[in-house]
Amino acid sequence: MKKLKSFTLLLILFCFLNLSAKDYKASMFGIKSNGTTLNTSAIQKAIDYISENGGGQLIFYVGRYLTGTIQLKSNVTIRLEEGAVLVGSTGIYDYNINSPYCALISAEKQENIGITGKGVIDGQGREVANNLIDQVHNGIIMDELKNDRPATRRPSCIYLRECKNVEIVGVVIKNAAFWVQTYDQCQNLKIDGITVDSKAFWNNDGLDIVDCKDVKVTSSFFDCADDAICFKSHDATKICENIEVRNCVARSSASGIKFGTVTSGGYKNFKIINNKIYDTYRSALTIATPDGGVIENIFVDSLYSYNTGNAIYLRIGARWNNGRTGSMNNITIQNVYAEVPKTKPDAGYEYEGPIEDLPRNISPASIVGLAGQDITNVTLRNIQIVYPGGSNPNYAYRGIKPADLDSIPEMASAYPEFSQFKELPAWGFYVRHAKNIIFENVTLTVKAKDYRPAIVLNDVKDATFYNMKYNEPGGVKKQLYIYKSTGIVQNKK
Repeated sequence: MKKLKSFTLLLILFCFLNLSAKDYKASMFGIKSNGTTLNTSAIQKAIDYISENGGGQLIFYVGRYLTGTIQLKSNVTIRLEEGAVLVGSTGIYDYNINSPYCALISAEKQENIGITGKGVIDGQGREVANNLIDQVHNGIIMDELKNDRPATRRPSCIYLRECKNVEIVGVVIKNAAFWVQTYDQCQNLKIDGITVDSKAFWNNDGLDIVDCKDVKVTSSFFDCADDAICFKSHDATKICENIEVRNCVARSSASGIKFGTVTSGGYKNFKIINNKIYDTYRSALTIATPDGGVIENIFVDSLYSYNTGNAIYLRIGARWNNGRTGSMNNITIQNVYAEVPKTKPDAGYEYEGPIEDLPRNISPASIVGLAGQDITNVTLRNIQIVYPGGSNPNYAYRGIKPADLDSIPEMASAYPEFSQFKELPAWGFYVRHAKNIIFENVTLTVKAKDYRPAIVLNDVKDATFYNMKYNEPGGVKKQLYIYKSTGIVQNKK
């Protein structure tokens, strides 16, 4: 009898939720689909009405719906059916430009919200950014214009702050003026089956997860002019935690999957599984803590990288750490295949990554801590990286003599980037200031003979190398060079 009563209560609750959460057509609120009528007020009225009346979906059918900033409210989902395009206004004053969360779609401290469907969000970011620049040049808006780029007031397509129970499913998001979508201190976030195509302007990060908890990003595609999938930690009292990225594909004019750069609090408990990176200028995978944050328990499995400037970069720095000590511990990276090209991998794209940190030949994958701040407990398992080789020592040279290795700067306060040290003394992996490192079933290949050895260890404590393979044409030289390091076990089966 008790079970029957419980079932009846659950049924009543289910019916109540379904009755209270309704579907509303956008046209019901006078929202126009002609692409010319500015619908900001009408869309906001619809969202407010639905939220105040039990929640539901605001459904947009075929058409172009022009709008400025709209604020999502609790229990409201925007549903964009196939053929529906939510179009950002090109007028900079149609956005919440004085908000730190400036965006086409914004929300703060809301819950049970979403954006779903097969439709499109088009930020028209290039036009918006250029109109903003005009206002700065005219003296109406004050901005420092670094490299003629506004530092602030550029709207994202989506910015959600301190929201709970968020779903972003199926939609296409394109042409942002700034980071495409940012989820800041959100909890229980689901992103599934979305497409990001944003090369409209500088700083077009495809996805920024900032100090969030309980996040799943699955089966999505990113093509963007800056970091594709990026985790950040802006608040030293917060942390990015319990994050999973699975079955995604990304192309970027910066990094593919990146932790940082801003890492004030840190990152814990990540799973990065079965993802592909291609035609990407910087690293396929960057894990960096330059700002005093803690990084631990990161698991990367099945990462495939093609035509990408660097495979793996792990880095501790001391940039904006304000006296705090950053750390990186317990990192597992396994089942990786990467091909690094000789030429610039994003050449020909409208917004290419900058040509910088020269002179240098092709950089190795790297694990680089700081003196007294080791990167600890890193396992690299079942890794294959193919390099072009053929480095020219007359263009850039770094030998393996003590003077050469000791001359590599710490660069603690520099922006953390795989190319920051210019020429490094290895073609495959460079490891410095690290402890408890395992290389297991790692195959490093160069297509042409390189003047450098495959791996250089500098100030490494306790590293074990299992079943290593080095493929180099005519290669008979020693491929593992050890300097100021202890507890190194080689060729273990």
